[in-house]
Amino acid sequence: MILPENGEQRLRSSLPDRLLEDGQPVFAEPWQAQAFAITLDLYNRGLFSWSEWTHIFSEQLSAGNASGEDQGATSYYSDWLVALERLVSSKTAIRPDLLTQLKQRWEDAYRTTPHGEKVTL
Repeated sequence: MILPENGEQRLRSSLPDRLLEDGQPVFAEPWQAQAFAITLDLYNRGLFSWSEWTHIFSEQLSAGNASGEDQGATSYYSDWLVALERLVSSKTAIRPDLLTQLKQRWEDAYRTTPHGEKVTL
C-alpha cells in the first residue's frame, strides 16, 4: 500500500511502542490488521486525505484517554475502528444506523457459521 510522503515513518512513529516489533506494526487479533489495511486502502483510493484521517483518529484517541480507558492494543485498535467508521460515514452515503445494522448482520453471520467455513451474509 502506498502511504503519503513520509507516511510510513509517521505512521510507525504514531504507534505506541507496545504495538511495534522490530519497527513493524504488531496486531493481537486479525481484525486489527484488517482495520489497519482497510484504512490504508481507503486512503489509497482517495476517500479521505491523510490529514483528515489523523485528525479524526487523534480526536478518538483523545476521547479514549480522557475516559481513562486502558490504552492497550485492543483499546487502541477499537479507537482506530471507531475513527474509521466515523470518517467513512462522513464521506459516504452510509448512515450510521445502516452501518450498525450491517455490523450486527456480520456478527450474527460469523457467530452462526460453522468453523472453517466462509462467512457470508
